[in-house]
Amino acid sequence: MKKLLPHLARGALPFLVFIALPSFANDLVTTTVEQYLRAQTQGLPGTVSTTVGQLDPRTQLAPCTAMEPFTTPGSRLWGKATVGVRCLGPSNWTVYVPVQVKVTGNYVVTVRPLAAGQPLTLSDLSVRQGDLTNLPPSVITDPEQGVGKSLKNGLGSGQPVRSDLLIAPFVIQQGQDVRLISKGPGFAVSNDGKALTNAAEGQLARARTANGQTVSGIARQGGIIEIAP
Repeated sequence: MKKLLPHLARGALPFLVFIALPSFANDLVTTTVEQYLRAQTQGLPGTVSTTVGQLDPRTQLAPCTAMEPFTTPGSRLWGKATVGVRCLGPSNWTVYVPVQVKVTGNYVVTVRPLAAGQPLTLSDLSVRQGDLTNLPPSVITDPEQGVGKSLKNGLGSGQPVRSDLLIAPFVIQQGQDVRLISKGPGFAVSNDGKALTNAAEGQLARARTANGQTVSGIARQGGIIEIAP
């Protein structure tokens, strides 16, 4: 068994834990989950700390030579979560272990009460540090993400600023004269038109050409709508 372990560890299943002494299966579940958390949280922003909860002391697991940790589809290792561990043999069991993932990083808050529709400036925003898992998932982490945008709803002082509450300024306004540009390999065609809708940078905008044709494209700065060829 000892000679096989190095070969198995280099296999295609990086989160399998092979155990030489099956009698330690109950104790090594925690180690398996800890290794899994370290690997799965490497790409998270900020400073990550994890805590693995204990199994019910009454839980008695049958001997196991290989364990595989997993998370259920749609779940996220963020805040309070659960990691499953299944035995691949010779026994057949699955247990679920409570875990907590904390991510300490920067987030943006208001420095004063702000009204709905008010364009944001750097002086309106401040950066704090805390556990991002306790905040809404859409909270912004850099003031530049909010500058120039306006609020859908008013916010009090010290409130986290969320991206889903921000409205980007219109680069195309309804009734505006626009330039319609279509580009492709080896060609570029432009035409004049009049905007039929408002649109922020990167949003879909509609316009009418001089001959009355209605077209749609992506709104860009400078009164430009990019039409797909």
